[in-house]
Amino acid sequence: MVDVITNPDSQTTHTDHSAAIAALQAQFGKQLSVNQTIREQHGHTMTWLANQPPDAVLTAYDKQDVATAVAICSEYQMPVIAFGIGSSLEGQLNAPFGGLCIDMHTMDTILRVDSEDLTVTVQPGVTREQLNHYLRDTGLFFPIDPGANASIGGMVATRASGTNAVRYGTMKDVVLALEVVTATGAIIRTGTRAKKSAAGYDLTRLMIGSEGTLGIVTEVTLKLFGLSECIGSGICHFQTVEDACQAVMLTIQMCLPIARIELLDALQVKACNLYDQLDLLETPTLFVEFHGSEASVHEQAQTFTEIIEEFGGSDFVWDTDEAERKRLWQARHNAYYASSALRPEASALSTDACVPISRLAECVSATAKDIAASGMIGPIVGHVGDGNFHVLLLVNTDDPLEIETADGIISRLAIRAIEMEGTCTGEHGIGQGKKKYMAQEHGEAIAMMQAIKAALDPKNILNPGKIWPQPLEVVA
Repeated sequence: MVDVITNPDSQTTHTDHSAAIAALQAQFGKQLSVNQTIREQHGHTMTWLANQPPDAVLTAYDKQDVATAVAICSEYQMPVIAFGIGSSLEGQLNAPFGGLCIDMHTMDTILRVDSEDLTVTVQPGVTREQLNHYLRDTGLFFPIDPGANASIGGMVATRASGTNAVRYGTMKDVVLALEVVTATGAIIRTGTRAKKSAAGYDLTRLMIGSEGTLGIVTEVTLKLFGLSECIGSGICHFQTVEDACQAVMLTIQMCLPIARIELLDALQVKACNLYDQLDLLETPTLFVEFHGSEASVHEQAQTFTEIIEEFGGSDFVWDTDEAERKRLWQARHNAYYASSALRPEASALSTDACVPISRLAECVSATAKDIAASGMIGPIVGHVGDGNFHVLLLVNTDDPLEIETADGIISRLAIRAIEMEGTCTGEHGIGQGKKKYMAQEHGEAIAMMQAIKAALDPKNILNPGKIWPQPLEVVA
């Protein structure tokens, strides 16, 4: 069996944490559960990595609960894993060494909206859909849209991105400040509501994308953006994936302020047609969206029309009708489920990579050819405006040959992206699933990253077994 589905830390020893659990039970009572089903639910992620449940699950109601729990775990050297809603894709929530899972879904209060400053402060259990529903009457919105209705805390932890990233950036661009519980149980703040600062180390961005290995986020201050006067959405078709990617590359190089530009290959379009009862032409397709005034949206659409014509783009149809726009993007957001339905008896393995925009066509084309040669089903969809794309492989996990074939495709994609001066993951994160690519991508810089981890978490209790190719040495 290959390591994409087996326990990545199968050789580690599971420590007896009974003393720590007793201390936690004394402190939290019914907030703490050791029920097997609940534990397995909190080890489960949207992946085919083996489920590794924690020893106990704590439902946290406020930051003090988190801080107290971490302090107890620090005393007993018990691992701690933070949990939002469980939508991570690379095993970030598994507990390979056992330990405590702190479930923060009930910490879902929107604490403060400052419309004049275009900022909002929320607890980590707030989801992106919940936040935008709350903001609907303010004329503002939160733009980061990874597809899943992820929690804000989880989006911070994995440095989430999504369909709007080409215009509005990723979580690293919209988080202004954090409140974080450290490995000792202390509560610190990083950053301010000011839009910039030159005061000291940028601890906020150090925490963003750290996957819960450096601290547990208990409060987030975010940038907001004004809703556009006009939004236009549309689709266009191409003969090949290469042509579609070349059109994307020229769109970005011409600095067209496009808000969304998503690629679906022919198989993904077919899946969306079947799942959402659409009648789209089953060829490589771009979904696009323009934001701005009515005049600027029309100007952007006209420029985009001229760009795609150079690469054989056809049937470009766009509209400002809100209902049609929502129908279009709902189909895009359903891509995971639509693809899974192509082979419902199989397991779905989602992976991603990101490359410089100039290498996008080459990387996507090579990946598509690799999948086709393997004989596997693997639709491609991506936020191609920033060079990021995803592959969803449908695999019979009872067939060792299929598992080996899928692992080969994933490995070649990761290495291909790194060799193109890109990254093995644009937004899914490392977790357990992609640890083996860290050395090739980062080289000697890994030593500096591990030094930071050791300094901030010397007992290695914060989400151990994630990101790093080998376990860190625990300081007694």
